[in-house]
Amino acid sequence: MSWLFQLGCRAKSSGPRAQSGVNKEAAQRNIETLVSTPHVQSEGQRHNDSSGKSGGRDRKTKPSAVTSTTSSNTTTTTASIGNLQIATIMPATISESFIHGQRLMLIFLVALCIVVACVLSTETTMPTQNMSNKERAELREEARDMFYHAYNAYMQNAYPADELMPLSCKGRYRGVTPSRGDMDDILGNFSMTLVDTLDTLVLLGDFTEFEHAVKLVIRDVQFDSDIIVSVFETNIRMVGGLLSAHILAEYLQKHADTMHWYKGELLELSRELGYRLLPAFNTSTGIPHARVNLRLGMKDPMLKKSRETCTACAGTILLEFAALSRLTGDPIFEVRAHAAMDALWKLRHRGSDLMGTVLNVHSGDWVRRDSGVGAGIDSYYEYLFKSYVLLGDDKYLARFNRHYNAVMKYVSEGPMLLDVLMHRPHAKSKNFMDSLLAFWPGLQVLSGDLKPAVQTHEMLYQVMQMHTFIPEAFTVDFQIHWGQHPLRPEFIESTYFLYRATGDHHYLQVGKKALKTLQKYAKVSCGYAAVNDVRTGKHEDRMDSFVLSETIKYLFLLFSDPQDLIINVDEFVFTTEAHLLPLSIAQLGNATFSFRQTDEHNVLDFMRTCPSSNKLFPEKVRKPLRNFITGSCPRTTAGKRLSALDFQASNADHLRAVYDMGITMVSVGDRSQGKAKSHEEGEMGLQFMQEMLELTKMQSINQLAQLQAVAYATDEKPQDWIALMAGPSHFGPELTGDQFVQGELILAKPLRACDETLENAEEAKGKVLVAERGDCTFVSKARLAQKVGAAALIVCDNVPGSSGETQPMFAMSGDGKDDVLIPVVFMYSMEFGKLSAVMQRRKQPLRVRVMQMVEFKRWQLAKEQRLNQTASVAQKPEKEL
Repeated sequence: MSWLFQLGCRAKSSGPRAQSGVNKEAAQRNIETLVSTPHVQSEGQRHNDSSGKSGGRDRKTKPSAVTSTTSSNTTTTTASIGNLQIATIMPATISESFIHGQRLMLIFLVALCIVVACVLSTETTMPTQNMSNKERAELREEARDMFYHAYNAYMQNAYPADELMPLSCKGRYRGVTPSRGDMDDILGNFSMTLVDTLDTLVLLGDFTEFEHAVKLVIRDVQFDSDIIVSVFETNIRMVGGLLSAHILAEYLQKHADTMHWYKGELLELSRELGYRLLPAFNTSTGIPHARVNLRLGMKDPMLKKSRETCTACAGTILLEFAALSRLTGDPIFEVRAHAAMDALWKLRHRGSDLMGTVLNVHSGDWVRRDSGVGAGIDSYYEYLFKSYVLLGDDKYLARFNRHYNAVMKYVSEGPMLLDVLMHRPHAKSKNFMDSLLAFWPGLQVLSGDLKPAVQTHEMLYQVMQMHTFIPEAFTVDFQIHWGQHPLRPEFIESTYFLYRATGDHHYLQVGKKALKTLQKYAKVSCGYAAVNDVRTGKHEDRMDSFVLSETIKYLFLLFSDPQDLIINVDEFVFTTEAHLLPLSIAQLGNATFSFRQTDEHNVLDFMRTCPSSNKLFPEKVRKPLRNFITGSCPRTTAGKRLSALDFQASNADHLRAVYDMGITMVSVGDRSQGKAKSHEEGEMGLQFMQEMLELTKMQSINQLAQLQAVAYATDEKPQDWIALMAGPSHFGPELTGDQFVQGELILAKPLRACDETLENAEEAKGKVLVAERGDCTFVSKARLAQKVGAAALIVCDNVPGSSGETQPMFAMSGDGKDDVLIPVVFMYSMEFGKLSAVMQRRKQPLRVRVMQMVEFKRWQLAKEQRLNQTASVAQKPEKEL
């Protein structure tokens, strides 16, 4: 991909010429030429090649040697190492002192040669074993087999459903299969997996099945359904899938002499779907709603309260809509998509150039000001850069570079990428990273910033090796935050682009590891199942369409040579769903709007780039990071930083630590970095004070989401009660003040409570029902509990060993409907385990009380005060009475 892999000087240099961004002219020139840039050799490598010796990574370093030859008049002494030779020539007859001086000089030269040898040896050693062509071909065919294992399972057991449920071995239909809440917004009963997979069939060279699948889509897929769908997901999976399949169908007509019957039916389907999505753009800002009804548009009563969307949801539309406009000649789609991108750009924080994550589509106000590169914002950055590549619009390159500089300045911490607050970019908003950020190294490769791409990819690879899969979210010390893994493609995508950019076989080995892991831990008899928890390896009855359209596609491409593919992928841009849009679309211009906005063009800042000639560069970057996660190479000498959350004013060690940071604990005062023990301690002190401010704010905010309590009377003293911590929910009535629900505890049968009814429905009436987390949404369990007449519902965690003492409590999310009328709380495994132990120990049913934790403590305190008063009265002398 010539336009993709112009590696800039900033990958290896520093100073004013090491600018972030992209060489616009070089990128444009490469787009036009569409020829792969050959590897640029160093002068030493050229010398080796011209002399017939092996160059590049096969080059061997010769041992050092000192030789002496004498002629009739002179003596020549030579020190050699590898290809480097240093000679001294002196007369045959000369004084002893001169000879002694020459010997000292020779010793110095030999020492210099040894130093050079160390450098050459370091640069030419490749610990990654090259993969043979045979093994690579075998892995390519294994990836092909993986695709057909999943594809055939879907076609035979699920089609025309949107998705395959691999454990049940049946299809997932909207409105038929038990609801998963907001997750089901991707479903529209339009055979999503087949549409999403069409172009993968072409890449695999299976024209017969592609033709058959296209006929099925034309015959069966329709969009006139009273269903609310996600605008973002429907666009990238369905519109993108239909457009890519249309483009490839016409390509096969011209180059493979097949599908002559095809007359653009897929393009018409994509146009119809595009029109059904357009009502979502009718907002005062031009930023589209997150959801739309395929039949009713925004007139659906369920969408009356629609106000918010995510940055990625609104900013990941332009590629598909621009292609749709240019292929159909209807400009409305591209105009609306450009307007949405322009509106988002105006909402950036002007001081930091960062974007938030969630905003109000009518007012443009930010609802969530977290800024990073993960969930909710990821593909916005991707579409800024790729819009420049596909459409040739300079403003998107300028915008991308502004955002990219901000991300690298505020969000990037070495190989890690931690969310910050857009308006206070030095304040971290999260202590964990989500797996969606794995796309970022691939985008960095495309933009030419190779070094941080290699670093972040290496960190992610170590996380994968540590946990088998990359968990959905992991903490800054690389422990699991959310344990799910839905077989996401982002890490494999970045691996593919890094291999294409560097040719480093390390990335083939990484791809092999990912492929074998999928085969071992995700493969089931009916496709590939998502992993519910990477700690236990438990499967989830879910196979997203992106497993076929992206995950396996990128694996196949990684192990394929250009001659193995029917099309030249260098002539296409991959969308965020890995659909193929041709670069030639730029020639089909849309003249209904102006590209130029001169106030945001700082292109000269990004033109000082050049190709990288360092063939072994990725290995040199990875090497210092090999033990990054194990912590064998500490990042600072200051040790573990004391956080504001852990600080205790009564702890002498903590007081000494903050004193070293330059903070003096007095009744009223401030910090002084000048008083800090060191510069590092001063920086940590600044972070500490910022955290204290944030913590103060959060403590006031957290009053809005009070912890719940599940209390029960003790065996020894029935008047004494013990309360266990529980989390609230965003649905159902909120227990406030002295409100509580009390009743006998009963376990649901089946425990997951995801079926139409319960086996013990009659027994559950009027009681506090317990259901286990998993298989369906929290709100689905609540509705079933309400249906059977339960007084309240306790959802217990399905992860062994989880505890509110070690993990943050959260509020269970709903689906936007207000139909749950019973209280619902959540308990981690350790807390519920204590409750379960009491249930098993007692012969009589256990009665519990569900209430606010703060109210329980007040109740207990009032009870203790009454007991103390009674006791003091009983102890008074009779005279006083």
